[in-house]
Amino acid sequence: MVRDRIVVYEQDQDDDFISKSQIKREAEAAQVIGERLIALRQEQIEQLDLPEKLYDAVMEARRLTSNGAIRRQKQYIGKIMRNVELEPIQTKLDDWDGSNRADAAKFHQLERWRDRVLVDDNAIGELMQEYPALDVQHLRTLIRNARKEQAAGKPPKSNREIFKLLRALAES
Repeated sequence: MVRDRIVVYEQDQDDDFISKSQIKREAEAAQVIGERLIALRQEQIEQLDLPEKLYDAVMEARRLTSNGAIRRQKQYIGKIMRNVELEPIQTKLDDWDGSNRADAAKFHQLERWRDRVLVDDNAIGELMQEYPALDVQHLRTLIRNARKEQAAGKPPKSNREIFKLLRALAES
């Protein structure tokens, strides 16, 4: 008589176990960061203090024009980045994204101010409260000129001048 034996294998209680899926996710994340590196400006890349091998690979990817070659180079950059600490690079990229968003928000706020002062004369008083150093007489002249240009269908030269004035006030 044969007895059925149930054999129980003890699983390794290894806390360092990383699944294959996790490794793939990390590799894809590294490749995405590598793609962002390729899109950066030269001075930004130099600020990151990348390892020489990674820096050379990024520069090579920027030089390539063939789609297939670029794809292979991105994969190569991802492979290199598996051995590089990604956290400082990701932190710097996030900082730049945040500052870009803040700059864009400031830019849009100035555009809204410009549009408001062109259509509403009461907005000048509110703008003066926001920016006490405002040269009101110069602003009123620019507004009058911008309205004339708009009515005549001319290029918005004074409109741009209003924006430059507002930007100078915001930066000071």
